[in-house]
Amino acid sequence: METSAITNKTNLSWSSFGISDTGKVRKHNEDSMLERPEIGLWVVADGMGGHSAGDVASQMIVSSLNKVHEGIELHRYINDIEDQLTEVNQHLIEKAKELQKRTTIGSTVVIMLAYDKYCVYIWAGDSRLYRLRNNKLIQMTTDHSQVELYVQKGLISREEAAVHPHGNMITRAVGATDELFLDMDIQEMQSKDRYLLCSDGLTKHLSDKEIRKILGEGDVEKSCRNLIHLTLDRGASDNVTAIVVDIR
Repeated sequence: METSAITNKTNLSWSSFGISDTGKVRKHNEDSMLERPEIGLWVVADGMGGHSAGDVASQMIVSSLNKVHEGIELHRYINDIEDQLTEVNQHLIEKAKELQKRTTIGSTVVIMLAYDKYCVYIWAGDSRLYRLRNNKLIQMTTDHSQVELYVQKGLISREEAAVHPHGNMITRAVGATDELFLDMDIQEMQSKDRYLLCSDGLTKHLSDKEIRKILGEGDVEKSCRNLIHLTLDRGASDNVTAIVVDIR
């Protein structure tokens, strides 16, 4: 997708580049992404429930958030995003009830919102947001997954979590429960920050050390393409989506 940039009243500007790929194993891409740098909004959604279900869920999230307008006030902007996701959640619950075989039609989601000097991020599931600042990589989001609960309780190590058989079990998603639970945080951005939104199809194959190295090289397009290419080279067992955002 073509790189775009925008400047706001704090004199910060941003540019972004995103790619979504089916990968080497799956026949259909259940990931969806949204780049709206003109209003400072980026989204990665990773659908679940099989083809004609997972892709419907992720696409519904992206289509809904594509209707969001930039808010004059930050809290109204955030409320609009949350309202859209709540509506999608209800639609997916109702759609799942119509199926003869009961199944969950859902999707993880990670959203980054650049507003003034702030970065607001909202998520449900295990799609992630990373920030590279001064060559230090930080995972901004915490996975809503079974293995993350095991790690938090001290039952397994972070290294064991990476190969645990419950690695695909997520504990939150849009469409998973009647009431949608989202996590949200806000931090100040700095010039030269670089952010990465990605689905777990990328983090299944790349370590944080590798992500840090690749994010530190080249412009947003080169960095994004290199992340995707390395994932594909390693077999890309899942759909893979990445959006790289630069703050200047």
